Amino acid sequence: MKKIFLCFTIAAMFSIGAFAQAGMRLNGYALGVFNDKVDSYYDNTNYYSGTIKGGFLWGAGLEFMMAQNYGVEIIYMRQDTKAPITYYSGGVKNTNFDLGINYIMLGGTKYFRKPNSKVEGFGGAMIGVDAMSLKNPDNNKTTNKTFFAWGIRGGANIWASENVGIKLQAQLISAVQSVGGGFYFGTGGSSAGIATYSSMYQFGLGGGLVFKLGNHKK
Repeated sequence: MKKIFLCFTIAAMFSIGAFAQAGMRLNGYALGVFNDKVDSYYDNTNYYSGTIKGGFLWGAGLEFMMAQNYGVEIIYMRQDTKAPITYYSGGVKNTNFDLGINYIMLGGTKYFRKPNSKVEGFGGAMIGVDAMSLKNPDNNKTTNKTFFAWGIRGGANIWASENVGIKLQAQLISAVQSVGGGFYFGTGGSSAGIATYSSMYQFGLGGGLVFKLGNHKK
């Protein structure tokens, strides 16, 4: 799934680049994300419950301005975090898993700006994949899985100059059915037996920087 989406992303980048009407933007992201509770219960010997810890989510995006007030963006975001989980595996256990999260997203953004204003509001949605890496420090087993992801966001760009701005942003990203079935907190490897799933929801606040590239039509 990850390879398919990457091919789609590359094709989309060239396609939208060819039709971009108002230049490009380079966006840098730095957000703080909050804790997210995950749990799944099948029976008293097949369950887990815990938290995906919040932390620092960083990344970058290349945005093609299809018009003065609309952009299409290729985005990559990364977070390294912990997941303290209670689960059953031959008895009740508690493990602080290592979790790597990689979002590869395609986003559409609508901009709103009054004439001569330095503040540019925006809102939009994203779809893509979340490539996750889960390591169990108790046995050093690692599993890598890729899941469908979606997100929404909103905020404002404050333009300090013609081509450089400060970005303020709030966002919500979800990795759908990201824990459960073949990828659940327990052995640290692929397993069967859990029949329910838990989607991950990450709410973040922060911002970054935005740079205008190339020629931008007024």
